[in-house]
This record gives sequence, structure tokens and C-alpha cells, in this order.
Amino acid sequence: MAEHRTMQRGALLDAARSLLSEGGTEALTFPALAERTGLARSSVYEYFRSRAAVVEELCAVDFPVWAAEVENAMARVDTPEEKIEAYVRRQLDLVGDRRHRAVVAISASELDAGAREKIRAAHGGLIAMIVEALGDLGHAQARLAAMLLQGSVDAAVRRIELGVEEPGAVADAAVAMVLRGVRG
Repeated sequence: MAEHRTMQRGALLDAARSLLSEGGTEALTFPALAERTGLARSSVYEYFRSRAAVVEELCAVDFPVWAAEVENAMARVDTPEEKIEAYVRRQLDLVGDRRHRAVVAISASELDAGAREKIRAAHGGLIAMIVEALGDLGHAQARLAAMLLQGSVDAAVRRIELGVEEPGAVADAAVAMVLRGVRG
């Protein structure tokens, strides 16, 4: 029975990723989750009390995987500049990934305070990855520099999602800008 519930929960989360990826937060409804998974709508409520609970669970499951991919990319290089480039590029490479698209589609205003705090903590963990490299470059306020660097990454993510420029061109421009800025 527990295994069945785990499988159903996984199917609901997978359906939620697809819905968020395809149609944003408006597409994530319990009737749509029920239709995608073949469950009765009332059964969806047995797993999640609200849409915010689904989003919170997605963040809890997907964000660590995404962060680990960024961390692994940084671990494969040596210099602070290479680590910063890997940090930026890996995040931008993940923009097309369904897990990332689902997390980006989530509007923090729809979440309760507890969910927003969990997301902030997860983002804090991501930013913490780059603080050491910025410190190694001599930044006296490495955490502040990391926050600003992440802001550039976030802007590049939004630009890629617009689909105006090629993702590779956006990534190259973001890396060049960030590296010039952190060396300055």
C-alpha cells in the first residue's frame, strides 16, 4: 500500500511538472492533475491539500537535484573564474529542463509563508555555492556579490524563456558580463 501511494504521489508530481512547463501556474489545477494521472479529483486531495502544497513538494524534490547538477559542474573545474562560469552556464543549460521550467513557473505570491521560506532557503543554498569562488577572487562582500551574480543569472533565464535570442548567445553574454563584473 505504501509503495502504491509513493508511485501515485510521484505520478502526480510528474503531471504537475508537465502542466507547469506547458501552461504555467494557471494550468496546475486539481482537475488537470486528476485527468493526467487517471485519478479521481477527490483522490488528488488525499495527496495534496492545495496547489501550493504541490508546488512546495515539487520544489523540495526538484531543487536539490538541480542544485546538485550546478555543484557537480563547478566541482569539475579548478579556478574561481571557471567555477563562476560553470555556475552560470549549468543553470542556463537547465532552463529547458522540465524540472527547472516547473520551478520557474511558480509564482511566490501564490505560496504560503512556509513554502516561500523553503524556496528562499533552497535559493540560499545555491548562492552559497558561489560565495567561496567570489571570496577567492578577493570580494570583501562575497555574499552580496553572489546575490548580484545570481540576479544576472535570473535575468538571463528570463531572456532565454522569451525565446528571442539563441540560448547559447544569452549564456555567452551572461558569462562574459558576470566574469567582467566579478574581476572588476
